[in-house]
Amino acid sequence: MIPPWLLLFLTFSPSGYSSAPTSEPTVELIESWPRGTNLDHADLRDASVVWLEAFDAAKTSIDLAQFYLSEEPGAGPASTLGAIVSAIERAAARGVKVRGLFDAKFYKTYPETIDRLGHAKSVETRLLDLKPVTGGVLHAKYFVVDGQVTYLGSQNMDWRSLEHIQELGVLVDSKPVAATFLEAFELDWRIAGGDKRTEQGSKAADGFPLRVGAGSEEFRITPVYSPLELAPDPRLWDLPRLVSLIDGAKQSVRVQLLTYRMTGRDGTYFEELENALRRAAARGVKVQLLLADWCMRKGTIEGLQALEPLANVEVKLVTIPQSGEGFVPFARVIHAKYLAVDGRAAWVGTSNWEKDYFHESRNVGVVIEGGPLPRRLDQFFLDGWNGPYAKPVDPCATYVAPRIGE
Repeated sequence: MIPPWLLLFLTFSPSGYSSAPTSEPTVELIESWPRGTNLDHADLRDASVVWLEAFDAAKTSIDLAQFYLSEEPGAGPASTLGAIVSAIERAAARGVKVRGLFDAKFYKTYPETIDRLGHAKSVETRLLDLKPVTGGVLHAKYFVVDGQVTYLGSQNMDWRSLEHIQELGVLVDSKPVAATFLEAFELDWRIAGGDKRTEQGSKAADGFPLRVGAGSEEFRITPVYSPLELAPDPRLWDLPRLVSLIDGAKQSVRVQLLTYRMTGRDGTYFEELENALRRAAARGVKVQLLLADWCMRKGTIEGLQALEPLANVEVKLVTIPQSGEGFVPFARVIHAKYLAVDGRAAWVGTSNWEKDYFHESRNVGVVIEGGPLPRRLDQFFLDGWNGPYAKPVDPCATYVAPRIGE
């Protein structure tokens, strides 16, 4: 029997979303938002709810790839993340095969909850060290349930992500999409197990874009990956896809990220996205960047101050008020990562727009063309852009980085 939550995925209609059952592949935007702010959207389900339902509905498999897994110190099993981890353990207890893949570097910082999962029956965990392979980390955040349902987005499996950070992801019900994400997972799983081979030989791109619906409601979905070396099919590398979307813009390019940085950590100029944004602005496209105030740091803010004076370019930084319970480290920030073009095409992913995210670290995303989802992303962007927490970048100001960590 198909679980009820699968039948209630949002489908596309001329007036927006409806809850009508469908046999077509579906895509649903999923959010997380900082408690105590006005950033909640009533029409978007919360990640904590979706994750819990997905894991409780699992029948055969859960394949989970996460940057890290971190519970709030001292939190009980009834906490938001605790309930989700318990749902994974319940799935394993009823015979669901669970594989958890986590970044080796961050495991050293947050080992406790990963170790807890690894001790559960029917759960196998591995740590992925990409430093000797590509030079990066496992930064992707996604999971696949029963080889059918895929979730990906900016949310780390972290209590702060679910309660104190603005995040955005997508839930995709499509076996072809899930199969491609599983190709990426299997490669990373093998590498984490000691296999040094990265050759794929896949022709996954032949099946995409996957066309869904008909007429004005038709949309196309394509899974995308970084880095090029670890893409299931090199044609699914996300960086050139993003450049193509921006180069095709005629009216607007709207980007929200944690950070945008034009200079790589190796000191080289990261030109692909920077030049695409500048080309769009030069031909009259309205370019808007909405970024976290973490970008006030030296080495990042200067590039944004150089962009802001350009014709047709606007840059704003968002500062989220601290929690009423006091300072929460590595939180109270916008962390969503998406692009909306002309209200007709969009990308939702796990990469900040910095060189190493595309050239070294494992990241994932989806490109959606057509249908109402890009328009909904436009509105999501404008809610933040016009909200009380966003302020324009001043090209002449001297910025002081906010407190981020302990």
